[in-house]
Amino acid sequence: MLRLTAGRLGGLLTRRGAAAFSSSSVKMASHGHGDVIEQADMSRPMYSDRLDTPLPDRPYKDTLSAADKSLKQKEKGPWNNLSDDEKIALYRIMFNETFAEMKKPTGEWKTVTAGILFFIGFTGLVVLWQRLYVYPPQPHTFDDEWQAKQIKRMLDMKINPVQGFAAKWDYEKGQWK
Repeated sequence: MLRLTAGRLGGLLTRRGAAAFSSSSVKMASHGHGDVIEQADMSRPMYSDRLDTPLPDRPYKDTLSAADKSLKQKEKGPWNNLSDDEKIALYRIMFNETFAEMKKPTGEWKTVTAGILFFIGFTGLVVLWQRLYVYPPQPHTFDDEWQAKQIKRMLDMKINPVQGFAAKWDYEKGQWK
């Protein structure tokens, strides 16, 4: 039987803990590819098209072309001088999608419904397979003939004659009341 003393266990845990925070363990964690995925810097402003935040932290386009820069200069003047196309281009500099484009149905419900129906169908096939190959056949006591004989036997024995089963049987006429 293996026994670890407290000193040996502490040394083992210390070495493993130090290895977990070393740079070589980062390479081991990335499966030896050497690629460490950079995380997004959440302290910097980000752009996102969301219905619940209509004004993102920064504009959609960070770097403007020469045409965009001249359009931004023209924006500082009266907006009556701008054409509709120029107004749309200015909007597209600030935002990627309009509210109508964000609210547009994606058709994802079709994929979800198909997935649900697929799993229901698969479950039905599993249940059918289990009924055919896993579970034993139904006992003979479930047959209609057996149940009729059982009812006849219970009536002959006058089971619960005051308020129960036999109370609902007319023994003189031989039928249910």
